[in-house]
Amino acid sequence: MLVLVLDTATPAVTAAVVRVDGAGGRLLAARVTVDARAHAEVLTPNLLACLVEAGVQVQEVDAVVCGTGPGPYTGLRVGMATAAALGDALGVAVHGVCSLDGIGGATASTGELLVVTDARRREVYAARYTDGRRTRGPWVQRPAELDLTGVTTVAGALALATPLGLPVLGPEHPDPLALVAAADLGSAPPPFTPLYLRRPDAVEPARVQVPG
Repeated sequence: MLVLVLDTATPAVTAAVVRVDGAGGRLLAARVTVDARAHAEVLTPNLLACLVEAGVQVQEVDAVVCGTGPGPYTGLRVGMATAAALGDALGVAVHGVCSLDGIGGATASTGELLVVTDARRREVYAARYTDGRRTRGPWVQRPAELDLTGVTTVAGALALATPLGLPVLGPEHPDPLALVAAADLGSAPPPFTPLYLRRPDAVEPARVQVPG
């Protein structure tokens, strides 16, 4: 099975082509550009470059795996909209997975792992993992309020993970193979829904009461 992988939930714009067989996933090509303001500009070029490097045509793709966050609205919707459009055009399933699983699942740690990424507004997105499997979260919280009880290692954004005072392991951004491993490619995909974890900033204006 040939799988396209996309993730734009963090400052990293990730595209990859992965071959999945009975032995698991094999990375054929990957492009990662770290630029929080360039998701829309570089995702498609990265994706096309991966197809060329992998030596495959987009029509050969059997499934799309896309990180669904949590992440900032603007960047996240670039990846998800692209994944949905590809899935519709190719007639293949689009599997959404928690983007933090692409970090937690790629981190070889013993004990309990906390993954943190930048949620902006001086907050972090967080989730806990044991043996690469998510056991709690994701949620959004201020770093100073995180409960580190039982946590032995931290992964994710270095600028946020390092101040927590625990050993930092694993990739800083979602790993394509870990994203694919988090998807149940043998089953119908769940609803393709973004994980914003916050209410929209925009609110409907209050209705003006007109004196009768």
